[in-house]
Amino acid sequence: MSTTTERPLTEPTFEALAKRVDDAVTALGGLDPAAREVAEELRSAIEEIHRAGLVTMVRRMRSDGAARDVLFELVDDPTVHLLLSLHGIVRPDPVTHANQVLATVRPQLHSHGGDVTLVRVEDATAFVRLEGACNGCSMSSVTLRNLVEEALVQEVPSISSVEVLPNEPTPTLIPIEALRIGLDPASEGWVEVGPATELAVDDLSPLSLTTATGERAEVIVVNAGQRLSAYRNECAHEALPLDNAVLDLSNNTLTCPWHGFCYDATSGECLSAPGAQLEQLPLRVDDGVVWVRVDG
Repeated sequence: MSTTTERPLTEPTFEALAKRVDDAVTALGGLDPAAREVAEELRSAIEEIHRAGLVTMVRRMRSDGAARDVLFELVDDPTVHLLLSLHGIVRPDPVTHANQVLATVRPQLHSHGGDVTLVRVEDATAFVRLEGACNGCSMSSVTLRNLVEEALVQEVPSISSVEVLPNEPTPTLIPIEALRIGLDPASEGWVEVGPATELAVDDLSPLSLTTATGERAEVIVVNAGQRLSAYRNECAHEALPLDNAVLDLSNNTLTCPWHGFCYDATSGECLSAPGAQLEQLPLRVDDGVVWVRVDG
């Protein structure tokens, strides 16, 4: 009587399976159009067969009390979860699903100079931060905010509402010299402005700062939706003060009240006279405190 020794089957790892899929997709893209069309049809047909079989298995396991527990355990396995997700049988977690939906609307936001960040999903509410043009007050900004809300509520079943969080104060632009601030910032020309929360949002704040040498520096800080920019308080035209300049967030402009010279609010570039420029000052926010470098 002869005996045989069975070799244990070695199951491929999740990483190995994922790599095979990636390699196959890459190879598929290198085929000529006719061959690629046949390969795509074959893949689609096989996927449909797999999906039909998986749906039948899941339905029967869910209808059986004992099998239902096994099904829930299987769904926790990364390979099984990936397989069921690929066929749309199980939905991804709310955060993953919400980020997938936001990725579909992000090109529209980018086309209007905006963006969105998902902060968290809690109690069926998605908390997001809107950036750029989305955070302004114009009708186009409202439209973009509605676009985000409608996409999340309609496409993610576990989300029923969206709440827009205020943006954290951040410098619009950090010049190279703003990246260094020593133990004694005053010795490097930095002047403490004060808490960022005290700077009026969607407005400009004229400030008279005193340097370490006792000199006065007239500055304006523009807070455009918590995006901060600092400039010398002098119009590039005749150096007149900009205390009463008009800040229009619908087109992100700052207009001098004296002769109507118009500037980009977040870069200082003059839109009325090419080549002119407001003198932008390095600005940074440390632990909620705003600093501006006026000399050094």
